[in-house]
Order: sequence, then C-alpha cells, then structure tokens
Amino acid sequence: MNRTASKTVTIGGACAFVGDSILGPRQLVAVPGMQYLVFDYLAEMTLSSFAHTRQGDPAAGWASEFVELTLREILPACQQRGIRLVANAGGLNPAGCAQAIERLQRELGTQLKVACVEGDDCLDLMPGLRAAGVADFYTGEAMPAELVSANAYLGALPIARALAMGADIVVTGRIVDSATTLGVLMHEYGWTPDDHDALAMGSLAGHILECGPQATGGIHTDWHTVPDWENIGYPVIECHGADHFVVSKPAGTGGLVTRGTVSEQILYEVGDPARYRLPDVCCDFTGVTVTEAGPDRVVVRGARGRAPGPHYKLSAAYLDGYRCVAQLPVFGIDAVRKARRTGEALLGRARAMALARGLGDFEKVAVGVVGAEDGYGPRARAFDLREAIARVAATHPRREALELFSREARVPGVSFAPGTTTGSALMFNSRPVVEPRYRLFTCLVDKARLAPPRVTLGAQCVSVPIPAGAPQAAAPAVAPRAGAATARGPGPGGRRVPLVRLAWGRSGDKGNTSNIAVIARRPAFLPFIEAALSAEAVKAYLAHLVEGAVVRHAVPGLHALNFVLDGALDGGGPSSLRPDPMGKGMAQQLLEFDIPVPDDLDV
Repeated sequence: MNRTASKTVTIGGACAFVGDSILGPRQLVAVPGMQYLVFDYLAEMTLSSFAHTRQGDPAAGWASEFVELTLREILPACQQRGIRLVANAGGLNPAGCAQAIERLQRELGTQLKVACVEGDDCLDLMPGLRAAGVADFYTGEAMPAELVSANAYLGALPIARALAMGADIVVTGRIVDSATTLGVLMHEYGWTPDDHDALAMGSLAGHILECGPQATGGIHTDWHTVPDWENIGYPVIECHGADHFVVSKPAGTGGLVTRGTVSEQILYEVGDPARYRLPDVCCDFTGVTVTEAGPDRVVVRGARGRAPGPHYKLSAAYLDGYRCVAQLPVFGIDAVRKARRTGEALLGRARAMALARGLGDFEKVAVGVVGAEDGYGPRARAFDLREAIARVAATHPRREALELFSREARVPGVSFAPGTTTGSALMFNSRPVVEPRYRLFTCLVDKARLAPPRVTLGAQCVSVPIPAGAPQAAAPAVAPRAGAATARGPGPGGRRVPLVRLAWGRSGDKGNTSNIAVIARRPAFLPFIEAALSAEAVKAYLAHLVEGAVVRHAVPGLHALNFVLDGALDGGGPSSLRPDPMGKGMAQQLLEFDIPVPDDLDV
C-alpha cells in the first residue's frame, strides 16, 4: 500500500439527501484547492419514490435536481477549476442521469467527461431468492410476491475505476453512502482491496461527509452554540493518506466544527462500531480519536479495517397499501382535550363509512396531539395549552377507504370543537394526501450472484471485478482505556444531573432500528455515564417506544457509548405512524436521563 501522506486530497460533502439545499455546492466550488465534491441523494426509501415516478415515465428514476438545479449552476465553475464530482444521483437509472448531464453540457458549452456505474439492480434475481426461501434479515418475514425495485449496495471499486478512466463526473445508482468518498481516495492514493485500514479510514471520511452539515453543527446537541444556521457551512475533508484527515468548513460560513459535532456524526446510524460492515471493508471505529486542532478544524485518526464479508446488502421495495395523515389546528380553552376528541371523532366517522361500504377496517391507526408530548409516554408533562394540533394517521390496503378519510378530514372546522380550523384546506378545497405506502424488504445476496458492476464512459464500457470477500471473524477485543477512572456513586450528599450536562447525543435510524450515540463531553464524565446508563436502564426509560432488545456498545476512542434499539420506530419509515418515524427525538429524550454524580464533580 502507498502510505505516503505527502499528498493532500480535498473533498467537499455537497449534499445529504434529495431536497438538500443548493447552499452546499455553491459554497464548496469556491473553496481554494477543492478537488472533489461528493453528493448523497439516496436515503433508505428514496428508490421506492423513484420507482413510483418511473411507473409514469420510464426515462425517470434519477435525481433530476442534481442536473437541473445543482449542475446547471456549478458545472462551468467545476470545469474551470478542475473540480470532479461523484454522486449517487443515478438512482434507478444511472444511464438516464448521465444522458441528461450530457444534454445540459451541450446547452452550457461545458465538456466534462461523464461516467455512469451500473450493476446494482437485482430485480431479476429476486424470483430465485424467493424460491430459495430468503427472508428479511430484520424481521424474518417472507419475501413479498411483487417488488417494484431491488438494489444491492455496491462499494467504491467501480467509482475508483471510473475516475482512473478519466471521468470528471461519476454517476452511480445504489451504493453505500460513504463509497463516493472512498472511491475518490482509492483512486488518488492507489489503495487496493487488501488495504483494509486505509479503506476503513476512507470510509469513515465518507461517513462524515455523507450527511452534509450534520458534521458542521447541524442537529447538534448544543444547537444554541452553533452560529448562523442560515449560512451553515458544508463539510470539507483534507485527507493525508491513510494516517489521518482534517474536517473543516468553508471560511466565512456558519456552523461549527468541534469534537462534539464530528463525534456525533461518526456514530450516526451506526450499529456495532466494532463491526461496521461495508462492501469494501469491515470497519472498527472503536479506537477512532477526534482532536480539535484549531477553530473549526478537527483531526480524525484511528479507524481500523478487516476483510469485508462475501455479501452485499440488498434493499427491495414493495407496495403495501396506502396511508393518509391529517393534521388539524385547535385553539383556545382546553385545546389538548378538544384536539384529542377531534382526532378520535374523525377516525370514528371515517371508520364507520369505510365499514358501511364493505371496505373493511383500517389496518393501523394513530391519534395524537402535537404539543401534548404524546411521544414521551409516562414522562409527558401536563400543560394547559391553548394551541394544539390534532394528528390522525391511518393505513388501509385500499385507496378508496383512505379517500373517505381524507374527505372527512376537512369537516371538523364546522362539525366538532370550537377553535378548530382546517386552514388552507377550507380556502382551497384541498385534502390530506392519500399516498402509496412502500415498505422495504432487506436481505443479503452473495456478491458472486451479481454480474460485476459496469462503468460506461463514452464509447467505453468496462466490467469491474469485485473480490469475493471472506467470512466475518469476530471483532478484536477492545483494550481498557488507559487510566480509566472508576465511577463513584453520588454517595452521601451526592446529586443527580441530566445526561445532557455530561454528554452529547444523537439518534439515527435503519429500518425499524434506532441507534443513540452518547459521547462524554469530557473523558472524566464517562465512568459515571457507564455506571448509570446500562442497556437495561435505556430499555426501561424508552419502553413506551422500544419493543425489542437494547444493546450497548463501547467506543473508547470517542469516550462514548452507542445503544442499538431494535423495534424502536413503529415499523420505521412509511410503516410508522408516529410524528417522529425516524427517531430523531429519541436521543433528545435520553439526554434528560438523570445520572448520579458526586458533589465535587465539576459539571
């Protein structure tokens, strides 16, 4: 492996999801010395929405805003400054996205070389996997009979190959989010598939960049310390070979880059930090360190890697009925009681109508009041609110039943409680949207079952062989922290402080699983957190939300704990009828957990 760190590679994280701001690309193309921009458009359920769009237009299925909004604005500057782009904007149709870029280039007069990566589409494989009895590895459920999309999460090798072929823009379909960055670094440093520690560091760099400003103060626990949200800086990574990289942001932008902001992002949506499995490498983040090197500059070191497994993760989407969510503001005296009765009455009326028409009952329903802390369960505080929002959600296998529900959602303003308004619904005769409910089926597929990914650049089309991978060995044991303190209980005269005084926290989602990272603000605080915040304590504290097991993982390098909570999101994604279907507020709840500390601890 070439371990030379003399060459610095500068990469900007320009996009975190479909619908992200144009602010990031605008900032990053102006950064002196910028070499690459990477874009992440594909959240777990994004491909199902692309599949829905493609039903009406076979040429669709890719992130049109990447071409028509972002590239239209930055492409001339990228050509002038030699900035190369890697994006998973191809969705279900990478070739169609590449063709659209070429059309735009003819309009703008730019001449960048565009490559597309294909080979993630697994729809043709699914009948064979279904016949073999492959089940969902989260739920154990059988594969549905009809799927609208099925895609393997490819890795970085085809991206590195496309760049080596001379591509200025690389468009992919489904890949692991961090592969955009890892592909760049494999190309620049000549890393091979056996350079596992280097691949782990490159994947960690990609993991920090993939969510854009979440690494630069976005959704940070200490939100009140983060300046200028309006102009928040998007992340920049300066990579120094396999040894370390520096996280920063463009000069003059808002946001904040600190040990806390970067550490939160490192553990975001991570399960076992010692076994973060990717198609190119199995990462161990337990020894990663984050050190502040100056204002808005953080140095990251210490990721380790092992050989990847022999499988790709495969995510398929299928239509599972429909859902509709209605929200009605209620004002005045007893707003919460009025809002709750409004929701129950609306649901009862719509249910009766559906049953009367022989459509059957709703499959799943939820009635709540936004503002009444319903999501806090037994710890909800009673407030005498004078403004509240009734929220009623329902699912049904037939659209007609939810169309009834949607129609009736307009009438509470004249039928139910005083102070109820349906807002613009009355003015414009609009109704809550009845939308298809797509769900995910997730499994593993042997890499050998897929044809090698293909890279197309102009008239060239090459296949990229993928190593078979190896059976996954257990992670190496983590040595105790040097000089680790022993937690003292509060003792006589001791006190309890909320966890937020001792730690930062962030929660993320994968399917119906949530993770909550808890990072000690100071290393001296960690023993007290460890002593009080067991997996059993977290399970009991969040029992109103979590149906499955809770597992605690230690992350000594970050002075952190990572909790993985199974069955925590009411099905997750579109299956969940909660106001917080991705569990963004779960860490916020846990940060109120009381931790015993001694009186003399400086908090």
